[in-house]
Amino acid sequence: MITTMQKPYKPEQIDHILNPIVKKWFFTRFKEYSLPQLYGVMEIHSRNNILISAPTGATKTLTGFLSILNELIDSSEKGILEDKIYCVYISPLRALSEDIKVNLTNPLKEMEESSGKKFGIRVASRTGDTTTYEKSKMLKKPPHILITTPESLAIVLSSFKFVDHLKDVQWCIVDEVHALAENKRGTHLSLSLERLQKLSPAMTRIGLSATIAPLEEIAKYLVGYDGKDVRPCKIVDVQFIKKLDIKVLSPVPDLIDTEHGNMHDAMYDLMHNLIQEHKTTLIFTNTRSATERVVHNLKEKFPKFYGEDNIGAHHGSLSKDHRHNLENRLREGKMKVAVCSTSLELGIDIGFIDLVICLSSPKSVARALQRIGRSGHRLHDVTKGRIIVLDRDDLIECSVILKSAIEKKIDKIHIPTNALDVLAQQIYGIAIQEQIHINDLFKLIKGSYCYKDLSRKDFNEIIEYLAGKYISLEDRHIYAKIWHDEETGMIGKRGKLARVLYMTNIGTIPDQISVIVKIGEQVVGTIEEAFLEKLRPGDAFVLGGNVYQFKFARGMVAQVSASSNRPPNVPAWFSEMLPLSFDLALEIGRFRKLLNEKFCLGKSKKEIIDFIDDYAYVDKNASLSIYNYFFEQFNYAEIPSNSRIIVEHYTNERGMKYTIFHSLYGRRVNDCLSRAVAFAISKSQHRDVEIGINDNGFYVASEKSVNVMHAFKLIKSKDFRKVLDMAIDRTEILKRRFRHCAMRALMILRTYKGHTKRVGRQQVSSMILLSAVKRISPDFSILREARREVLEDLMDVENAKKVIEDIEKKNIKIDEITTTVPSPFAFNLIAQGITDILKIEDRVEFLRRMHKNVLAKIGSKKDVNKGGLEFDYMDAWKKAEEEKLANKDAKKEKLKMQAWNLKRVPTFAKREIVEMLEGKKEIKQDFIDGVHKYKKEIEKTWPKEIKEYVFKKVLQ
Repeated sequence: MITTMQKPYKPEQIDHILNPIVKKWFFTRFKEYSLPQLYGVMEIHSRNNILISAPTGATKTLTGFLSILNELIDSSEKGILEDKIYCVYISPLRALSEDIKVNLTNPLKEMEESSGKKFGIRVASRTGDTTTYEKSKMLKKPPHILITTPESLAIVLSSFKFVDHLKDVQWCIVDEVHALAENKRGTHLSLSLERLQKLSPAMTRIGLSATIAPLEEIAKYLVGYDGKDVRPCKIVDVQFIKKLDIKVLSPVPDLIDTEHGNMHDAMYDLMHNLIQEHKTTLIFTNTRSATERVVHNLKEKFPKFYGEDNIGAHHGSLSKDHRHNLENRLREGKMKVAVCSTSLELGIDIGFIDLVICLSSPKSVARALQRIGRSGHRLHDVTKGRIIVLDRDDLIECSVILKSAIEKKIDKIHIPTNALDVLAQQIYGIAIQEQIHINDLFKLIKGSYCYKDLSRKDFNEIIEYLAGKYISLEDRHIYAKIWHDEETGMIGKRGKLARVLYMTNIGTIPDQISVIVKIGEQVVGTIEEAFLEKLRPGDAFVLGGNVYQFKFARGMVAQVSASSNRPPNVPAWFSEMLPLSFDLALEIGRFRKLLNEKFCLGKSKKEIIDFIDDYAYVDKNASLSIYNYFFEQFNYAEIPSNSRIIVEHYTNERGMKYTIFHSLYGRRVNDCLSRAVAFAISKSQHRDVEIGINDNGFYVASEKSVNVMHAFKLIKSKDFRKVLDMAIDRTEILKRRFRHCAMRALMILRTYKGHTKRVGRQQVSSMILLSAVKRISPDFSILREARREVLEDLMDVENAKKVIEDIEKKNIKIDEITTTVPSPFAFNLIAQGITDILKIEDRVEFLRRMHKNVLAKIGSKKDVNKGGLEFDYMDAWKKAEEEKLANKDAKKEKLKMQAWNLKRVPTFAKREIVEMLEGKKEIKQDFIDGVHKYKKEIEKTWPKEIKEYVFKKVLQ
């Protein structure tokens, strides 16, 4: 049974249970017990499962450990402290594990010094960084508190000897539950916790989490099930214990009609002023590239204030040493400002931060509170955050985030369930640890929250795969990993290398590298694999300033063709951008609906602005911007909302026909809806269409006439899942995700007998394997899991299906309109791909001109240019192409000059280079031989540009 605690314990009750040494140490460090401690310490002392949800710096970790340290010191003083593991602490980050180790050993030393006693309490960390020597030391003398990660816990649970030390664990602490529960690392951990509970039946589970919802489901995830009943767990909800000081700021009064240069300068001036008003500032961006850009621009614009010693970037692409160095400098108070994407969201100790700036929308209320919660790290500090908005959609999004944060409305996280690839990996680990009856194994797995609804059919299919029932897979070197005696029902490991194979291939995080982009054999650059996943054949994107059209991918190579006559439809930042949460999207939709009602009732400008002020807690500048945005949309088109989808038909000057769905449900839902529509069009009308999506909607575009609404009406909720299964069947996203699932299920081994398989080889193997499993069954378990992962974890098929159901029930109304210029709410969606090929100034100018055209249409300005939008867009397009051409010509002339000025090079060779630059296709063999012969000398003496050009042409 899950219950939420209503009252804290009294301080005297905690005083009564604490050892005098622990109590003395505590009150030399703290004035009083914190609220989480008043709720949690007694419950942990009483061996009750508990989930504590509190902001960063609210003493969650000490709450979790205080009772445990107290009991260990008691046992030590009484001489009954045994050589065994009493507590397992699990954290998602190795760095956090090291922090905790330090934060436990220091208090223990202080207590030893103040009491003059030696307790002999050992604390050790076992992660991927732990040396063999340290591991062997632990085996002989186990730590009383073991600090580990989900992957390392799974390894020790299947180890030959160390597992004996886990047979009487008293407490298990899972830190940062919110960061684990929403992905497959958390799914993997949920099964490891069941395995640990089987070894230690009396174990108490303690969960520590930042701001998250729904807390009841997270509590169930933490404690799991005993048979059909959820294990008991108490929830401590003190998520809003700290005072919040959050504001949404706009660098300029008008977010649409301001020149880029002015907007850019105002944004950095605003950031600089905020930074200088505080001791240490942490800035969050939504992409790694933006992180680097902010650091560079602050240094460039304010060189007297920022240098290598007091500003730095922190993200996953940087080296471990760089990240650790920056974290240490933050702890030591040497940094004025640190800029990161998502890497500092979790509770690594980074010292005192007194301001957090979020650049653009954090895309969810929980994430906003987690990020801003990094400021005011101490309990009684104020959590101070400023969200800087850069466009009107951002402004509305962030205003609703601010309202939801103040009103304590947290968006719900998605917890993956029935992940069959993780299940296969864990069953293999269990079989390595012990022989077990199949029914006991099924019962053990069903104890996990993530597998409580697992069917016996799915379970049996995984057993059949692991036991080698599919003989044809042996052609792909996939052999039986376990034996299953169907008469006795027993299961065990197969093969002498089982333990080594398992431990060297364990984990859920897939290997990822850059994908090489080629035209034929010519390399044109690289893209992230996550970006490739989003591409469909025919999609256009920008790389190195040029537009390319995607054809197909093999292994880690993507084949493209040059696309000079069409703009891109997939923006370069698409794979990096965080998706808007569904719950927050609905809140924004409700806000839209309320404003639409005000406009429909003919309320005055003052009345509507006053309503915005009261509703969204924003300042006058922001309310005026919001009012103008909605005024333009209402008077030019229609205002969509959570219960009303506006379908906007618009044809541009080149004859491209756009159907824009204003479906504000977040990008994960819109990904499902757009793919279903495109699939319905391809099947019913035999047309391929272009699609573009963002959080606020999606569009379907085609040069030929397509009846999009007819296709949309074909989509029914009862068949929605099947339609999407077919829609993603031959896509890059399924091919890539199948590789990830096959690796988790150990169908593809990353490491075998000391050899590591490169990601490119893994992908090629997975594509051959994909064909093989489809021949066995189109519904093969691991292929089915890849589909589930794409549709449920990456996209949001459940909420997309709810949208379709609500349309069928008439809860969501569909209205169609036709426009000659995209409506204001469609600006960003239509512009997102195009703007990659424009300079940032041209992008802003492009949006401003669209805005002016809308104003002209609704007649609010008489002197506005009444030329069409496409003239503006084509102007910008032509300007960008001409500049590109001019740059290419200038570079060509420069290379020609370098060629003629080469020293000790025969004239015929110089002429050959110049002719190559002028477009000559065939290169003389004498020249090719000469380049090969004198390659080393050329490398040393030729200028860089001409050398690279010749080598690319001759040696490719």
